[in-house]
Amino acid sequence: MNTPIIRIGIVDDHPLLREGVASTLRKRSDFKIVEQGASAEDARSIAVRLQPDVLLMDVNMPGDSFAVVHDISCRLPDVKVLMLTVSESEEDAYCALEAGARGYLLKGISGPELVNAIRDVARGNIHITPEFEHKLLSNFKRRENEIRKIDLTHREEQVIREVSRGLTNKEVADRLSLSEKTVKYYMTCVMQKLNARNRVEAVAALRRYWERETQSRFGTPPAPPAESEPMLARFRGGTAP
Repeated sequence: MNTPIIRIGIVDDHPLLREGVASTLRKRSDFKIVEQGASAEDARSIAVRLQPDVLLMDVNMPGDSFAVVHDISCRLPDVKVLMLTVSESEEDAYCALEAGARGYLLKGISGPELVNAIRDVARGNIHITPEFEHKLLSNFKRRENEIRKIDLTHREEQVIREVSRGLTNKEVADRLSLSEKTVKYYMTCVMQKLNARNRVEAVAALRRYWERETQSRFGTPPAPPAESEPMLARFRGGTAP
């Protein structure tokens, strides 16, 4: 039986690195490079026109990478986006996965590791560089322990709930009849109480807290142990956001 060909697009604004990746992948008989690009809009174009099985994308390049990932994941679910980047920023990883990326790889990985990751994602799985995934999970666990000790005011909880729905500070201000400056103040207080460095971390920690509160209040049996913390467990399970 013939091995299915995995069609791949590569988008990175560093030509030498991009061509190096392409050269490595061309050596595999089951891989075919359909096109290369250098910006977020190139990624969108390749996805729409050619619909590769896997689209390798950098995080930091011209254009809004996260918006493009979200657009592709919503409009073209069969195109699986795999981030390949030097960025070890947890916020970048959270944003990419929330946008719909099916994996997050650091550029220090070896050729065979990249090949295995592409095949894994093509099969519908989620793939994150193991060492980096461990770092993400460790921080989730630490923040879950810390959140048990926090005490949000009613207004702080109102604000973070609206932020968790994806609203901007201005939209939250309009909805709650506050000034945008006041919303920023409340968000700063929430992040300080959670020891969170950004909005993404604060929202992720509070979602877990709310789940636990719901279980406690209504007597819902606790869910069986997950493979990982909430956000990563959902992604590792192969469910698109």
